[in-house]
Amino acid sequence: MKDWKTPAAKEVIERTLKSLKANGIQAVLVANAGEARQQVLSMLPAGAEVFNETSITLETIGLAREINEAGRYDSVRNRLNGLDPKTQEREMRRLGASPDFAVGSVHAVTEGGTLLIASNTGSQLPAYAYAAGKVIWVVGAQKIVKDVDEGLRRIREYVLGLESARARKAYGLPDDWNSFYSKILLFNREVNPNRAHVVLVNEALGF
Repeated sequence: MKDWKTPAAKEVIERTLKSLKANGIQAVLVANAGEARQQVLSMLPAGAEVFNETSITLETIGLAREINEAGRYDSVRNRLNGLDPKTQEREMRRLGASPDFAVGSVHAVTEGGTLLIASNTGSQLPAYAYAAGKVIWVVGAQKIVKDVDEGLRRIREYVLGLESARARKAYGLPDDWNSFYSKILLFNREVNPNRAHVVLVNEALGF
């Protein structure tokens, strides 16, 4: 099995950044988790409506807590947690699909500047693809792959097992429960200037 944990080499990172920018995706390289956190916070205006999508990366660097608990932002996640899925499911779908800012991560980014995001339910994909006003992804450099085929391999062979273990623990699911990459978004290009942003971190973050 390929080593999916090691950050890409300097020349690969530089090539990936250049490709992302050519595809209409704003991209910046930071050295570590702390710099990534500060970079994202500098991009979020005070009082902005922000939805932090489920992400080990965001939890690791403290962004999820900052967005939801610091009181500086209108946290979509906090609002969703106050709704009843049995009676307010439509409102929850609409609220989660189109925040002003969606912040999350991806499962792979190709050297050609394509982002791959896999999901079991697909709940985060509408915001990423179109409906969010702005999207910010924090991406560890170990997620860089040669092309889409290798990105799909990374999801199948590496991400899926780790995500299944995370979900079992987080949601109290049975030991034999496994997630599935039911839906995969290939984000090849952004046509809306300054909408999509990648904060690429020169270390391994998330999975």
